[in-house]
Amino acid sequence: MEHTYSVGSNPVVYDRQHLHVLFAGESQTLPLHQVGPKIYDYYLMHFIESGFGTFRTEERKYELGPGDCFLIHPGQLVSYVSDEDQPWRYRWAAFTGTDADALVLQTGFTPQKPVLSTAEGSVFPGALAGMMRAFYTGKESAHLTSLGYLYLLVGEAAELLLASSRLPGAESQVKRTVKQMIHYMAAQYAHPVSIEQMCASLGYNRAYLSRIFKQETGLSPVTYLLKLRIEKSRLLLRERPELSVEQVAASVGLTDALYFSRQFKRFCAQSPTAYRIATARHGEK
Repeated sequence: MEHTYSVGSNPVVYDRQHLHVLFAGESQTLPLHQVGPKIYDYYLMHFIESGFGTFRTEERKYELGPGDCFLIHPGQLVSYVSDEDQPWRYRWAAFTGTDADALVLQTGFTPQKPVLSTAEGSVFPGALAGMMRAFYTGKESAHLTSLGYLYLLVGEAAELLLASSRLPGAESQVKRTVKQMIHYMAAQYAHPVSIEQMCASLGYNRAYLSRIFKQETGLSPVTYLLKLRIEKSRLLLRERPELSVEQVAASVGLTDALYFSRQFKRFCAQSPTAYRIATARHGEK
């Protein structure tokens, strides 16, 4: 077996950026090829494409193989060695920056939990290869491209690690799902989205979501979304006097101005126009 090694460096020099990928590379190692024990002053992520090896931290050792990933934290004493019979081929990327610690914290990677196993179709190999290709171009835009790939990596890592660390049980699942629904509505209220679209996006049927949402909040999803839209419209009516009622309605995702006015009166006991006049007169905020 032949030893191969390739690495591409970021053409933009690190200068205390919030987040910065330093370099990305790949290697087919020889049997029993060892790195360390040593420490790094940046984060170093490895993804194993084929073969096997052992990753050691100060606390424990991990026997790893295809599809596994390990993240070395700055200042962590580590070593890693490839298998004698089937030495690993891996890709890696190093990153740093003032926001790097917070980003890694969000993924669930810790010095005590530095390993994850990916599934088929993982973004890891493609994203790491993409970083290296971008750096090989030598263009300054490769810096931004590499950050895009890094976010893909940490996004998948967060999903896998946080899913594995969640407490089992129907109650925690229900609370998480309701929280997802609230986030969805808060992000999408300005668009003419429907509850059906939200249910499809979250992958549950409407009857189930409506039941658990009412159980947790006391409101149906339809009523919650409508109340959210009316609250946002009150703010616009007060602070944007140049907008017509029709424009306010459209800005909160309701394309039928008559329906909007009717619902506004239902929740606020006065029409949008009357509300706007009253708040302007009294200088209410």
